[in-house]
Order: sequence, then structure tokens, then C-alpha cells
Amino acid sequence: MTWRLRLPEPTTPLRQTEFIALMAMLFASVAFSIDAMLPALPRIAAEISPDAPNRAQLIITSFVLGMGIGTLLTGPLSDAFGRKPVVLWGVALYCLGAGLALAADTIETMFAARLIQGLGAAGPRVVAMAIIRDLHAGRQMARLMSFIMLVFTIVPALAPTLGAGIIWLAGWHAVFLAFLLFAVISALWLKLRQPETLPPEKRRPLRLPPLRQGLVEILSHRVVLLTLLTQALVFGAFFATLSSTQQIFDQTFGHGDNFHLWFGLVAVAAAPASLLNARLVERVGMRNMITAVLLVQIGLTGLAALLFWSAALPDAALFWVYLVWIIGMFMQTGLTGGNLNALAMEPMGHLAGLTASVTGSVGTIGAVALAIPLGLAFDGTPLPLMIGSWVLVVLGFASMMLLRATDPQ
Repeated sequence: MTWRLRLPEPTTPLRQTEFIALMAMLFASVAFSIDAMLPALPRIAAEISPDAPNRAQLIITSFVLGMGIGTLLTGPLSDAFGRKPVVLWGVALYCLGAGLALAADTIETMFAARLIQGLGAAGPRVVAMAIIRDLHAGRQMARLMSFIMLVFTIVPALAPTLGAGIIWLAGWHAVFLAFLLFAVISALWLKLRQPETLPPEKRRPLRLPPLRQGLVEILSHRVVLLTLLTQALVFGAFFATLSSTQQIFDQTFGHGDNFHLWFGLVAVAAAPASLLNARLVERVGMRNMITAVLLVQIGLTGLAALLFWSAALPDAALFWVYLVWIIGMFMQTGLTGGNLNALAMEPMGHLAGLTASVTGSVGTIGAVALAIPLGLAFDGTPLPLMIGSWVLVVLGFASMMLLRATDPQ
């Protein structure tokens, strides 16, 4: 006789507070997997890439790249097999990647492991978006996404300090054990508490012709295309800032030992942006919020780059300029990320899973392609990063202005 453990399948909808918390935890797996790694980068570089320490930045971007690739697959899979199974499969792949990274002894093995980990992380990230779209739409969805995106800024406040503590106690390898634990807890929570939001009668068979037809519909929609372009540009600047910030704090300003505390301060200072967006977006509208935020960011980034280029201020003052600028970059994410996602999803409710996959994949891969050269351009100062970010934000603003001109609703 064989025994199988069958966990009960929930049927009662979650209260909004628990639903937001669960969806936020699924989203947080991405932020935790990125930000808890930041304090480990110098030690990993010294141990397995001593001849090319700058390559340690790619531990971050390889994870994001894997997530972008995996994002293209998870939406159609969730449309065909349901939301929850795809999340659980993704968690299993994520855990495999974390286990491989735990045993990595070369930087190339680490890149491959992080790529696999990112592929798995795409499941919770994309399917959580599809679950939200199954239950909500329009500005209500944007408001809900703002609360969830708040985690995207709160988790970075805690993750680097948690990562630094784990490294101090047990070495950088133990960070990957923390990733495993986090993933298992979130998977069990989803399995035991969240009902399936896509019933069998609404699922789309995983066949090539319907997928091709859906892709053509999504990628020919002007709102989706311009939103995708804006997302790639805006998040390209953000990912470049994120991947190089540890080096800048350490090598430029000499704050490597307490980097995790400064980074936590940045995240806490930027966290209210998502709450502010939640309050304003239903009154102002998604397009207006995104456009206004990018316009402010153009001015802030341009001023910061000018101050660093002119060297008119002492180093101590330039550190505070950089700190204000990076807070602004994080706030930009909180004020635009949820809106850009909701804006792309809004006209595609009948293709929610596939749309979440396509927009998440194309936007993320595009952002990584822009972020890698910006991060590797680090020359001991943040000036190349600031100039590159300014160009990307200007192009993102132009994309939004084009969208407003052609689809002003």
C-alpha cells in the first residue's frame, strides 16, 4: 500500500488583507533574491572571481535575465493548467537553482545557478500578477498593485541587513539556504490558503496557433507596445542602479562595511512612494502619474549628474547628492511600476496570463540588456550611471508622451 499526502484545497476567498500579504510575499521572492545578495557580492568576487571583481554584478543581472526568460513561459502555462500549479512548479525550479548556487565554486557556475533561480522565480512573479488580474481590473487593480509594490521597497530595507547577518553568522553560502526557506513558506501559504482563480472551463489549451494569435494581438496593441518600451527604459535605469550600488557605496564613498544600513535607509525613505501612488492613482490616472514622475526624475538625475561632473562640491556633500538621487530612483519604481503593469494589462483581460508573460518577459529582458553595460561602465564614480540613467528616463518620458498623444483616455 502506498500513501500520498494530499493537502486540502481551499475554496473560501481570502480577505483583502491576507490576499495582499500573500501576493506581496510572492512578489517579494524576487526582491529578496536580489537584495539579500548585495552584501555578499564582494566576498563572492574575492573567492570565485578575484581577477575580475566587476563581474560579480552579473550575479544580480543573471538572476533578472533568467526571470525575464521564464516570464515568457509561465503565463501560457498558467492559462492552460491553472495559476497555483505553475507557481508551485516555479518554486521547485527556484529551489533547484538555489541549491546549485549553494555548491558553486566558479563564477560561471554561479551565473548558471542564478539564471535557473530566476527562471523559477518567474512563476510566483508572473502568476501573482495574473491572479490579481483574475479578480480585479482598472484603477482598482492599480491601487491594489501599489500596496503590493510597497513590498518591492520594504523588502530591500530588510534584505541586505538580513543577508549581512546571515553572512556574518554562516558565510555567503547560507544566504541560499534562506532563499530555500522563504520559497517553501510562500508555496505552502499559497497551496493551503488561496483558492484557484482560473477554473478549468476558462483555461486556454496550450496549443501553438492560439498562442501565436494571442502574441500577435498583444504585440500589435499600441498601448501595450508603448508601455513595454517605457517599462524597459525605466527599469533598465533601476536595475543598473541596483546592480552597481554596492560598489559605489564601497569604492566611491568608503561605506562598504555599513552598506546594508545605508541601503536600508534608502529603501525606507522610498517606501512611501507606493502608498502615495495608491492614494493618487484613482484620481489622477495611470498615464498622468507615470508622466509626472518621469519628468521629475529627468530634473533630479540631470542635476545630480551635473554636480558630479563639475566636482563643485566636496566628496562628503556628493555622497548626500548620490543618496538623494538613489532614493529618487527607488521612488520612481514605486510610483511607476504598478501603474505600468496595470496599464499594459488593462486592455488584455481576456489574455491575462499570456499578457503578463509577454510584458514581463520583454520588459525585463529589455531592461537587463540596458542595465548590464551601464553597470559595467562603473569607473569609480556614479557619473556614467547617472548619465546613462538620464538618457533612459528621457526616452521613457518621450514614450509616455507618444502614448498620451495617441491614446489619451
